[in-house]
Amino acid sequence: MPPWFQTSALQRPSLISTRHYIAGGWVEGASGDAVNVVNPCNGDIVADIRAVSADQTSQAISGAKAAFPRWRGLLAKERGAILRRWAALMETHREDLSTIMTAEQGKPLSESRGEIDYAAGFLAWFAAEAERIDGEVLAPHKPDRRMLVLREPIGVTAAITPWNFPSAMITRKAGAALAAGCTMIVRPASETPLSALALALLAEEAGVPAGVFNVVVGDGKQVGKMLMESPDVKAVSFTGSTEVGKILIRQSADTVKKVSMELGGQDTFIAFEDCDLDKAVADAIVAKFTTTGQDCLAANRIFVQRPIYDAFCEKFAAATAMLKTGPGWEEGVEQGPLMNEGAVAKCEAHVADATVKGARVLAGGGRLPKLGSNFFAPTVLADVTAEMKIFREETFGPVAAILPFETEEDVIAAANDTEYGLASYLYTNDMRRIWRAGEALEYGMVGVNTPSFTGPPIPFGGYKQSGLGREGGAYSLDDYMETKYLCMEVA
Repeated sequence: MPPWFQTSALQRPSLISTRHYIAGGWVEGASGDAVNVVNPCNGDIVADIRAVSADQTSQAISGAKAAFPRWRGLLAKERGAILRRWAALMETHREDLSTIMTAEQGKPLSESRGEIDYAAGFLAWFAAEAERIDGEVLAPHKPDRRMLVLREPIGVTAAITPWNFPSAMITRKAGAALAAGCTMIVRPASETPLSALALALLAEEAGVPAGVFNVVVGDGKQVGKMLMESPDVKAVSFTGSTEVGKILIRQSADTVKKVSMELGGQDTFIAFEDCDLDKAVADAIVAKFTTTGQDCLAANRIFVQRPIYDAFCEKFAAATAMLKTGPGWEEGVEQGPLMNEGAVAKCEAHVADATVKGARVLAGGGRLPKLGSNFFAPTVLADVTAEMKIFREETFGPVAAILPFETEEDVIAAANDTEYGLASYLYTNDMRRIWRAGEALEYGMVGVNTPSFTGPPIPFGGYKQSGLGREGGAYSLDDYMETKYLCMEVA
């Protein structure tokens, strides 16, 4: 076992697996390629996994197809009971799952613990939702007809998940799919496969039948292409970049799959002059710097109305400078490392571009080499303009861009001036403005005077190039179901 895990004293070391979970069996990868799981904090090798082969990916699809009839045939309450046991096992092993996540992803342990709670919540919520999947009786348009609408599981599904939330993005998809009666193959990010494999082990223990839930680790292009092109895979859910999402959509065209896509964002935080300034500052810190800014919900552009602009900048910069950065397992750390050198370089490039074009650095501004090569100081840029790269591009790192605005009309136009539309944050105490601005913002989600609005019951998703479909809530079940119309002559 790697040294990092030895010193962390996992209560259950067997939760670390380097084998794939295919059709109820734990198998070594057969491709010959290695997937190195690296601790982004210090570069240590956490684990080595032999990548899945094309034949093994096909076996996962075949296993999921074979398991589907039995799984869909269970009563909804039976599927729900299994999902509840899975959630309970996650809660039992919360500390170990959090430790594994911090080792491979780098986020502070406090955030990893929060994610495990969040992830288990999806399984518990969809366990109950399984029993609320109803059809409908339609009023007939002919006197001798009776018409029914049924909702049926679509079949084999696939999930392609990211490294920033390596557990929650799996359970949000799998909870809905399995509750609906579908089977699923998960291809986790190569950077963070250990969390996915630990979930598979707990799913097996919870009683998820062989083939219903599968995890394959390997080259994203190869595995993703196979999943998208297979006629046996009926629906695919992807969380990741818009660029990759477009490729997957194209690959799905020949088999006309259902696809749900949670893609990139250029999220906006708006603070009007009548807001509670101190609350807005504190909440903007959360909205920007959670997961070290590596979050599709990160507030990439912070618009502040001119009368409170200087005060906001001063308070926000002071709060940013107080954030503790370091290894995720150290007590009190709030900002961990970025995932890789590319992420650090992008932060550096955005800061350089902005400062050359007139932005002021109020906090941070560069790398933290004493901590390690993947650490970047939490940074505040003031006087950002639309001509700067950071206005258009998602930084995905701890660089906050603050812009002044004059009027409501101005800020709505600027906020909507992006090809993305995932989430926005709106701070004002004017109820009429809340309605006006909330409806005018071209975003799938709007948090009003709060940075925390996600959870199992809500329809997570965005407008424009931020994605297709919704995850969470009863809405997400539609991505895993077919609607069938049944007409009976009764005369």
